[in-house]
Amino acid sequence: METKDTHINDFDSALICEYFSSFKRQGPGSPDMTIKALSFIDNLTPKSKIADLGCGTGGQTITLAQNIAGDITGIDIFPDFINIFNDNAKKQNLQDRVKGVTGSMDNLTFQNEELDLIWSEGAIYNIGFERGFKEWNKYLKKGGFIAVTEASWFTESRPSEIEEYWNFHYPAITTIADCVSIMQKTGYIPVSVFTLPEYCWTDNYFAPQIPVQEKCLNKYKESKAVKEFVESARLEEKMYQKYKEFYGYVFYIGKKI
Repeated sequence: METKDTHINDFDSALICEYFSSFKRQGPGSPDMTIKALSFIDNLTPKSKIADLGCGTGGQTITLAQNIAGDITGIDIFPDFINIFNDNAKKQNLQDRVKGVTGSMDNLTFQNEELDLIWSEGAIYNIGFERGFKEWNKYLKKGGFIAVTEASWFTESRPSEIEEYWNFHYPAITTIADCVSIMQKTGYIPVSVFTLPEYCWTDNYFAPQIPVQEKCLNKYKESKAVKEFVESARLEEKMYQKYKEFYGYVFYIGKKI
């Protein structure tokens, strides 16, 4: 992926990879939400070209490939994730049309109007929602689709504790209405917007981390960085449980005009 949630940006990439590599997903989400988002996209054929930006180990990419036609390129800055990604594609016998490459979403090598669909679950925040929608537009064909998940405020106002937490980790977080406005401003028709259910966080993101946290703390007992990393992850879960009615991930699906 590019890193899939806010608390891990400041940590060593090797630690990030070790921590997250065993998970099917590196951020909140679920196969059924990926499939739901796909239901709004109607332009794909076996000749379609799709990019999954910030793909991580490819949990959502495999779901995409199992439900749509076309060739998919997954891009992530972490080579370890890409190695797992390509191994997973082979295990599913998808290697002929699913390929992972190491790269960054702010330095893409696609041709203008090459892609039919750009996908990015929980990763666009690495360059910012507006910048992503603006810069990635040129790679999409006219009538092509973009589908991303982004952390968003559900309300216009919220308690100061959670506002300060998010403003520290991701100052660009904004409301759903603002994100829809950005989509329109950067050349897309908003096709669908929906929030991810709570289980995408609790069951699919936080729960798998618990045994890994204990394993890391036991393995690296003397490491201050590991302790801080785990504390940061646990704080993220605590804040979500306390304030989940005020924010979450939202799927934004747009069609290029």
